[in-house]
Amino acid sequence: MNYDLVLFDLDDVLVDYDEAARLQLLAERSGTTPGRVHEALMLSGFEDESDRGEWSSDLYAGELSRRLGATLSLQDCIDARAASMRPRPEMLELAQAASAQVRVAILTNNGTYMHGRMREICPALFPLFAGAVHFAAEYGAAKPDPRSFLDCLAERGTAAARTLFVDDRAPNVEGARCAGLDALHFTGAAPLARELIGRGLFV
Repeated sequence: MNYDLVLFDLDDVLVDYDEAARLQLLAERSGTTPGRVHEALMLSGFEDESDRGEWSSDLYAGELSRRLGATLSLQDCIDARAASMRPRPEMLELAQAASAQVRVAILTNNGTYMHGRMREICPALFPLFAGAVHFAAEYGAAKPDPRSFLDCLAERGTAAARTLFVDDRAPNVEGARCAGLDALHFTGAAPLARELIGRGLFV
């Protein structure tokens, strides 16, 4: 099968995501506790709402502060997200190798508050993914909703049938397949490399 694009998930694919580190930094900045931050950010549904694009970057920190009952700035939220991410060198090398044959991009379930700040949050992704980091929130539909994939591909000018998607979450893989993409369930860099080789991407 010929591909024009390999579309990667971000967290727990290209980077290790450490939620505890994110909660700890937000707790320190707000003078609260990780448990309270978890309740305001995760248990209240705010993170899912943000992933669906319901909170713009202008409103994100204020709404989180309201739910937490303590003040956080947008920079606090950016810093916490940066603290939660550790690049996976073996995956970045694999993506770099793939980019010699096809375009590469990222589609992640993260809020628009991160848009335009990814070089600050995770410099290791650049320049490889310059201009190629897409947030499902931009499309008003989080993965695994097929709309998030189709709107992303429309923006990139790429056909679903010529796109390979890689994600660590099985429901997202199924959502991509429903949208017409080829998709792989990520379990590690070595198995992914074998799958790419089997698909004619000699990385």
